[in-house]
Amino acid sequence: MRYGFVKAAAIAPKIRVADTEHNAQEIIRLMKEAWQDGARIIVFPELCITGYTCEDLFLQELLLKKAKEALIRIVKASEGMDGIFFAGLPLEVKGKLYNVAAAYSDGELLGLVPKTHIPNYGEFYEARHFTKAPEKYTFIDVDQEPEIPFGTNLLFACADMPHLTVAAEICEDLWAPNPPSSFHAMQGANVIVNLSASDEVTGKDAYRRELIRSQSGRLVCGYIYASAGEGESSTDLVFGGHHLICENGTLLKESRRFTNETIYGEIDAERLVGERRRLTAYETEEDTLSYLTIEYSMKEADAPLERFIDKAPFVPDQKEEREKRCEEILTIQAMGLKKRMEHTKSKSAVIGISGGLDSTLALLVASKAADYLGLERSCITAVTMPCFGTTDRTYTNACELTKRLGAHLREVDIKASVSLHFQDIGHDINVHDVTYENSQARERTQVLMDVANQTGGLVVGTGDMSELALGWATYNGDHMSMYGVNASVPKTLVRHLVRYYADTCTDSRLSDILLDILDTPVSPELLPPKDGVISQKTEDLVGPYELHDFYLYYMLRFGFSPDKIYYLAKIAFEGEYDDGTVLKWLKTFYRRFFTQQFKRSCLPDGPKVGTVALSPRGDLRMPSDACASLWLNCLEQIEK
Repeated sequence: MRYGFVKAAAIAPKIRVADTEHNAQEIIRLMKEAWQDGARIIVFPELCITGYTCEDLFLQELLLKKAKEALIRIVKASEGMDGIFFAGLPLEVKGKLYNVAAAYSDGELLGLVPKTHIPNYGEFYEARHFTKAPEKYTFIDVDQEPEIPFGTNLLFACADMPHLTVAAEICEDLWAPNPPSSFHAMQGANVIVNLSASDEVTGKDAYRRELIRSQSGRLVCGYIYASAGEGESSTDLVFGGHHLICENGTLLKESRRFTNETIYGEIDAERLVGERRRLTAYETEEDTLSYLTIEYSMKEADAPLERFIDKAPFVPDQKEEREKRCEEILTIQAMGLKKRMEHTKSKSAVIGISGGLDSTLALLVASKAADYLGLERSCITAVTMPCFGTTDRTYTNACELTKRLGAHLREVDIKASVSLHFQDIGHDINVHDVTYENSQARERTQVLMDVANQTGGLVVGTGDMSELALGWATYNGDHMSMYGVNASVPKTLVRHLVRYYADTCTDSRLSDILLDILDTPVSPELLPPKDGVISQKTEDLVGPYELHDFYLYYMLRFGFSPDKIYYLAKIAFEGEYDDGTVLKWLKTFYRRFFTQQFKRSCLPDGPKVGTVALSPRGDLRMPSDACASLWLNCLEQIEK
């Protein structure tokens, strides 16, 4: 697939114990079906060629011979099929029997990975039959196939997709204190496959799921787990065919147990590499372990991406998670402000309240901080500063919100002072240009700073991360404060935080005010209204914030290229924006993001609440005069 995506499949054939002919036939059939469905990493369970539950039949020469013959047949059946496939079998090497994962591709046996940790407890007595993997890889002959790599330390690298490297482990290996997959990941593997035969007992599925999910997160990898299912002997155990596909701590797909269901999941190898690029823990230790890298081919296929792409990556989608996350974010913001007020011995927090979303959130945070400090909320001075663009709706909401929260309301009408300033600098008040707009923003900031001096307090910044990304702030105007509580909160999340507060507060009038603020168009209100309503709508000028937040997340969180972000955005916003609109605003995003870095280089302090932030002191160290040509040229190629 394109842009680093690879489709994986986990399959449990309905086997017959010790019937290698039947099992090979089923594996081949299911392998071809999965490949035709677009899967290019296909994983079958542990010992699936013979069945995991053969017990002492594993010591029978005939079974071992037929298992090897079945493997060769399966490998040959993959001719003409690119990608990489894994199937399990017992294999004798130099008089020892090993539980092996065979890796093959396009009619070629690539390597054999033996199981490292052999269980010998409870219902599992594998040590009766199998030997643990040797410490170093070697080469063996398999039937007519000479010099086949044999060992745990094998990496399978895709020659046509540099970001994809696969390694294997088998069942119990993952349950061990130090799984082979940990070493594989440190040596560059970003997709781990696990051929397993895990029986079902009450509650084990939950532990298994969490183990695999957390291992994929710890190793920053894709993890494909295929477990034995129906067809295995039920003498003492029942196997449920519980398959899981995870990526970096996220469960992408899970099978229904007891169904022998084939599952598919699309792993973003490029995303995994980008994530590891940021982590210093992934330093390859060449001298510690000796690994062999084996290449295979996989043609790029322009298959449709079926993976879910969240159009609001900053916002939790489930109600329970949303409430927990929103409360946590509000607490982080409030605790940051609490600490700053304590340290500076501030007697008050001064906020410019406009009746818009950002200042509303800042006021809610300041109220929470005052509660933590044990102070009356009247220590918060909310200053409304009506001017040429202020509407009755936003003015009324600002005043009512302040009163309902118990903060002190102060009104400073700045029309006269701004008009005088226009006279001082010789600006025509009828020319509604950037000077007209920014003079109001800077006057408001001056008022707030002076009120903070009067009250022995500090100015709480209200600007959010989306505005910072686009540079949608007046330099040394609303751009400046003494502590910016919303600095790492994107606009889409600001909206959800305010809605969460509206949904959970016990004051119905306060809730109504918050809901009306949510329904008000986002605007700096710096231009005169038309017929009493807002005439200057931010999203008409710079583009929809939901698009910009999507672009920002994938650009900074994973370092995706512009064309990949465009590709994902088209999928996420299908039916809402046409391709031309997505591309238009993506160009705007990159142009503004690069040209406005100088505003972010001198940001006030503010608390980080998520994995993406723009602070010049930590999360984004970017020169203010960096050139956007590479990124914009990439987007220009899309139109050609």
